[in-house]
Amino acid sequence: MATEKSKDSYSYLWEKLDQARKAKAASGGYAGYGSPAFGQQSVGGELVENPSEQQIIELIRRHHKSGKSLPQIAAWLNQQGYTTKRGSQWQPVSVKRVLDRLYGKIQRISSMDED
Repeated sequence: MATEKSKDSYSYLWEKLDQARKAKAASGGYAGYGSPAFGQQSVGGELVENPSEQQIIELIRRHHKSGKSLPQIAAWLNQQGYTTKRGSQWQPVSVKRVLDRLYGKIQRISSMDED
C-alpha cells in the first residue's frame, strides 16, 4: 500500500515531467510522446519535416482543393501505393486528420436549426 509521502512524491514527479514535456514542445522540441504527426519525424529529439511524407501531404492538399472527397482521396492514395506512417492503407479519416493539421479543424454542422 502506498504511503501518503510516496503518493505526494509521485504526483510531484509526474507534474515536473509534464512541465518539462510542455516546455520542450513549446520550444519546438519533441518530447517523445507517441508518433510524430504525418509529415514530421524526430531527429535528435527535434521534430523536422519528413520530405517523402510532405510530398504526400501536398498531393492530399491538391486533391482536396480540386474538390475530391475524403474517400476519393484515400482510394487514390491507396491505388498509387502510398501508405500511412504506420504502413497501413489510407482511410478517409486519416486523410481528414492530415487536412485538419494542415488547415486547422473546421467545425462540422450536421443540422441547421429551423426558426
